Amino acid sequence: MKYKGSCHCGAVQFEVEAPDPVEVENCNCSICSKSGYLHLIVPGANFSLITGESQLQTYSFNTGVARHYFCKVCGIKPYYIPRSNPDGVDVNVNCLDEQPANMSIVDFDGRNWEQNAHKLAHKSWPS
Repeated sequence: MKYKGSCHCGAVQFEVEAPDPVEVENCNCSICSKSGYLHLIVPGANFSLITGESQLQTYSFNTGVARHYFCKVCGIKPYYIPRSNPDGVDVNVNCLDEQPANMSIVDFDGRNWEQNAHKLAHKSWPS
C-alpha cells in the first residue's frame, strides 16, 4: 500500500510504501512519548521525499546516530532515520494523510532501548 504524508503545514511531503496489514510501534522513550510519535519502519527504498528538503532541520541526541527530521516551519517530525534501522526510514503514522486500514499498534520499550532494539531490526529489510 502507498501512503502520502506531510508535516502539519505541508512544506514537507512524502510518500511511503508499506505492507498490508501494518504493525507500528508506540515507543515510551523520552522523545517519542513527548511528541506522540507512532513508528512505521520501512526499507529506505520504500520512502520518497516529494518536497520540502530545504525546510528540514536535523536533530540528533544521545549517541548521535539517529537523524530526526523536523519541519523548520511548523516543527513537526514526519520521519527520521532510526539508530535501530539505519538502512530504513521511520515514518510517523500520525503524519500520514490516511491511516492504514489494517494497522496494529504494539508497545515498544524504548526507555530500555539497548535491550530491545534487536526487535526492530527486521523492519527495514525488503520483504
